[in-house]
Amino acid sequence: MSATNTAAFFRAEGTLISSGVLQAAAYMASQRPGMRERLLRFGQTALAAPIYGVLGQNDRTLGNRVAHLSYRDITEDRVVILAEEYVEDMLRQKILDSGLELMKKAKRDGHRIVVISEGISEIMEGLRPHLRHVDDLVCNRLEYKDRRATGRLLDPVVGGYDGGTWLKDYARTHEIDLERSVAFAGHGPDLLLLSGVGQPCAVNPDFTLRKAAREADWPVIEYNT
Repeated sequence: MSATNTAAFFRAEGTLISSGVLQAAAYMASQRPGMRERLLRFGQTALAAPIYGVLGQNDRTLGNRVAHLSYRDITEDRVVILAEEYVEDMLRQKILDSGLELMKKAKRDGHRIVVISEGISEIMEGLRPHLRHVDDLVCNRLEYKDRRATGRLLDPVVGGYDGGTWLKDYARTHEIDLERSVAFAGHGPDLLLLSGVGQPCAVNPDFTLRKAAREADWPVIEYNT
């Protein structure tokens, strides 16, 4: 059966929300009991920042792995509670109206709306109702053992260069015509995602993506984040 459906793929960070995994990790660290534990987890989050600085315009898989070390030993039910609080107290205010408008237009155009995020599922599922129009959400997942977070992310880790492979698998499963589909993203690692659709668009692009968009003559959208 030939593909007849189309999709609009949105990278959440920088396109739909102005916050990222480092802010979420810092929030989680601040909720740890005891000063020593908080300092330890803040240190792990701080360690991830320069990794993002070096790799942020390339493959951010390592940065994501380090950032989520701050979740280690938090019980699963506590992660759920903290995720709800983070969404309500912090993340809802970081939603970008311009991104929501892009999503609304894509929905009107008949596209299946797919949001891709480096955030963990507990946070992004809580944010999902506020984004509206979302048909599918692809995000990172924490590993749990004995109902406690290990600080590790389950594979595949969202944020690296495997987005192109994932895109093809998704299109095959959902019978998506990629040539007639669109994608919106702003980071270097999203190059394969954008190049995999017929209508790519760079949104608030970083240096790597801006350069690639210019060379490929892709449209670029700038709005305040």
